[in-house]
Amino acid sequence: MKPQKDAKWVLTRIFMYFIIALTIVISLFPVLWVVLSSFKTNAEILSGAYVMPSSLQAALDAYSYLFEKYDFFSYFLHSLIVAIGSTVISLVIYAMAGYALAKFRFPGRNLLFTLFTITLLVPATAKAQPIFSMIVKMKLYNTLTGLTLVYISCGMAMSLFILRAAFLSVPKELDEAARIDGAGFFRTFWTINLPLAKSGLATAGTLMFLNNWNEYFYASMLTHTAETRTMPVALQFFNQSFSYDYTKMFAALTLVIIPGVVLYLFMQKQVQQSLAASGLKG
Repeated sequence: MKPQKDAKWVLTRIFMYFIIALTIVISLFPVLWVVLSSFKTNAEILSGAYVMPSSLQAALDAYSYLFEKYDFFSYFLHSLIVAIGSTVISLVIYAMAGYALAKFRFPGRNLLFTLFTITLLVPATAKAQPIFSMIVKMKLYNTLTGLTLVYISCGMAMSLFILRAAFLSVPKELDEAARIDGAGFFRTFWTINLPLAKSGLATAGTLMFLNNWNEYFYASMLTHTAETRTMPVALQFFNQSFSYDYTKMFAALTLVIIPGVVLYLFMQKQVQQSLAASGLKG
């Protein structure tokens, strides 16, 4: 019986690793194909999906063209300012809100949390008209400030869900010990709970940054000039301009993809830890 069990265990592991490998290939292939295509000429791209680039000159010309002709660096900087600014402000606000929802009991706490998180079910198009009217009345239309405010509100539900679970994982005994030692609300929050919830902060920050970096709908609706254009909006413009110049189009796509990939590579450990803790505590 033992050899049969060993053979069954080996077959199970082989099948599991095969599924994992297949999933990785399916997930990474489109990204790798786009990056590789940015190094090909138009003729090489049209000749077949699996043709390797013959030289790097086409890619160098495409990337230099984007930065020189279309001021791609400005679009990159606009997206970076909006994405980082909204993420940092959101983390400060929603970390305190998540801490209060996790650690303090007050009337309507669960109802309030439910109302916050249920906004995940509301599509962006349903909120477009009131958001547009509010931004226009505040005279923030076609400004990076107005776009940043919208992105701060968009990250509320997801951030509170993650951060509340992160603060719930911090033992209450630490809070009680801090109160006995005379620590107030902000000191207990800042010196004890916040460091222990860093995996939740990293996860919420990473997801918010990626959503804000890739967001197109509100960016296209609330901006209309090159002075406030972000990368996703610029990418749509490039898709129209480079409809027959695939090398430059794939180069632009690569520049949009790389920041998110690099960020996740650095933060993947914290994200995985937070998601595991959320599954256990949620």
